[in-house]
This record gives sequence, structure tokens and C-alpha cells, in this order.
Amino acid sequence: MPLILNIETSTNVCSVTLAKGNKIIANKVSYEDKSHSELLTVFIEQIIKEQEISLKNLDAVAVSKGPGSYTGLRIGVSAAKGIAYGIDKPLISVSTLQTMAYHVLLEQKIEGKNTLLCPMIDARRMEVYNAFFNLEGEQVREIKAEIIDENSYKDILDNQKIIFFGDGSDKCKNTIIHKNAIFLENITPLSNYMINLSIKAYQKQQFEDIAYFEPFYLKNFIATKPKKIF
Repeated sequence: MPLILNIETSTNVCSVTLAKGNKIIANKVSYEDKSHSELLTVFIEQIIKEQEISLKNLDAVAVSKGPGSYTGLRIGVSAAKGIAYGIDKPLISVSTLQTMAYHVLLEQKIEGKNTLLCPMIDARRMEVYNAFFNLEGEQVREIKAEIIDENSYKDILDNQKIIFFGDGSDKCKNTIIHKNAIFLENITPLSNYMINLSIKAYQKQQFEDIAYFEPFYLKNFIATKPKKIF
């Protein structure tokens, strides 16, 4: 089974998981906001040292490709590309939203075969990044950046259940009010839930071009000027 280093930095959580096939060998997580630049390389170095291996022992490097935080994605992808290039091993990208869907499928008992999963990542104000997945973990609607209001998804909710989760769903609880709308708490993108997806990509040889691969930002980064204090 392949030895894959999985990196997740798409939100305020920074996590790294080393896995041999489906077995987690080592896992590091920090929920400290804006800590990616300080902790990501430290986590990777700690895992390699603790397991007494070399980066060259890896079969591939997998990274969350987004959507999500512009800065977080840039840091994670830069690190993953650097490692993959340095050891001449494949680079795998994994959808952030699909990772979240697998988190729910692995940890939650879900009833109703037509139920949809809707991971949401906060895109500020009342906008979210989201997509729909079935209970097989397959994406059934494209990823979008959507502004949420009281009529969002009503046509779908009138006919089937939708499970909403992620930090983007927290601000939608009081807006999307429907008997078929279910909200889960504490679901965030984590590298240990990337494992099944990165293995599948490795087995199918779905690799990225290290030189040209870029994160899926979905929206262009907009820099803001700091407010004057005086």
C-alpha cells in the first residue's frame, strides 16, 4: 500500500497525516487560527523524525486543493509541491468539500438514501463555498460560491433532506429554515479524512503537474488596505 503524506490547510485548521494505505501512521492537528505558516513544516518534520523515515520513502504527497482560505491553500500547496518536486514523487490534489463529505459519512449514521450532503465553507458575510454529494461520497452538483437567503435550496428541500455542515453552515441555521434541513456541528476539513480520496487518486494515477498546479480558489483574492489608526 502507498505511503502518502496528506496536507490540509484550507481553513483555520492546519493538519498533516501520514498514512500507509488506509492506516494512519501519524497525525498532527492545530486549531490555532493563522498558524499554518508556523506549524505546517514543523508538523511534517516532526512526523518524519518520529517515524524514523525519510521524505524519499513517501510514494506521494496529497494536498487539499480548495476551495477555502486563499492564504491557507497557498501555504499548503506550496509546501506539497516543494516536497513532491524535491523527492520526485507524484502530487495528488483532493477536494476540500469532498473531504468534509467523507468526514460525515465515516462518523455519522445517515438515514434516507436520497439524502444529500452539503459541506459549506465560510466565504464571508452570507456567502459560502459549497457543493452537493450523495451518500456514496460522489459529487452531484458543481462547487459554487453562493449568497444564502431564506429561499436557498427550497426547491430541493421540499422533496428531500439536505445535511448542512462546515463553518459556512453555522451562519445559515437561522436563514435556511425547513423540516428537511439538518445541520451538523464541528465538521471541519482534516487531513485524516483525505486518506481514502488520496489512495483512490494514487491507484488511478490521477496526479497533478507539479509545475503548473494551482489551488482551486474559486474567487480571486482581493487585498484590503489596513485601516488607519491615527
